[in-house]
Amino acid sequence: MSNPSPIPAIALHGGAGTIAKNSLSPEQEKLYHAGLAGAVRAGQRVLEEGGTALDAVTEAVVALEDYPLFNAGHGAVYTRDGKHELDASIMDGRTLATGAVGCLRRVRNPVRAARAVMERSEYVFMVGEGADAFALAQGLAEVENAYFDTEGRYAQWQLVRAEGGTALDHDAASRLAANRKFGTVGAVALDRDGNLAAATSTGGMTNKHSGRIGDSPLIGAGCYADNRTVAISATGVGEVFVRTVAAHDIAARMEYAGASLAEACRQVIMEKLPPLGGRGGIVAIDGAGNVLLPFNTEGMYRGWARVNETPATAIYT
Repeated sequence: MSNPSPIPAIALHGGAGTIAKNSLSPEQEKLYHAGLAGAVRAGQRVLEEGGTALDAVTEAVVALEDYPLFNAGHGAVYTRDGKHELDASIMDGRTLATGAVGCLRRVRNPVRAARAVMERSEYVFMVGEGADAFALAQGLAEVENAYFDTEGRYAQWQLVRAEGGTALDHDAASRLAANRKFGTVGAVALDRDGNLAAATSTGGMTNKHSGRIGDSPLIGAGCYADNRTVAISATGVGEVFVRTVAAHDIAARMEYAGASLAEACRQVIMEKLPPLGGRGGIVAIDGAGNVLLPFNTEGMYRGWARVNETPATAIYT
């Protein structure tokens, strides 16, 4: 007798960091929950209609890129020179096909650009003006860099500039009014055929040097999907996720050491990353449909649902 097919599911995040419970009014919390739930529903609809995990994570991340409360697409953070540079990646767990883009300035939805690199080029990773030009040649929507501006992000940038250095989205936003919190985004999904997919998109760190790239577009660091193990999208201190190849490390512990999803996530997120300053979290789903959303920070914007369920969303621990 064959095993029953897993129930399709999707999980996503909107960033992790210092998110104090007293920093959000009930009205402001509703805005975040609405954005997360809307993105979950966007991916969930794809799965309910029999669509692929790859399409589900694409649509979920596009919804988050278009929602100005998160650090991806419209609402991305400012670089040191007052511009926006966006990164994204996507991975198909069925074939291990991947696509990634870095330092985009003119493409409305970076996750679509990453998917175009995966499906319409012989490459895996493209950056800068060449990546913009390639994506626009594929017919993706073009915008002026100012399209990504938001008032809250500008105020956040001014604060971090005055203090010097760079800051994680939520750590910088926690010093401002609560309606100026934002976050990197990502999604993972399992479809009715048992295929996994993951996607991650970000504007990076506030006041970052132009040209800086973190973990979000790097396969194995901030994004990974393999039908044999797990799909993962990460958020947090990108440099540490890169140094530890965090997403792939979780998959490797499952494949090589036989660890469960829960055990592998605990070992990496709660034990390996913190001593190196690796604050952040992930959303993960394995081939059996187990969903986990662990983080080692004060909060992580997150949402999840199986098909035909009401989306669940959360912010705090």
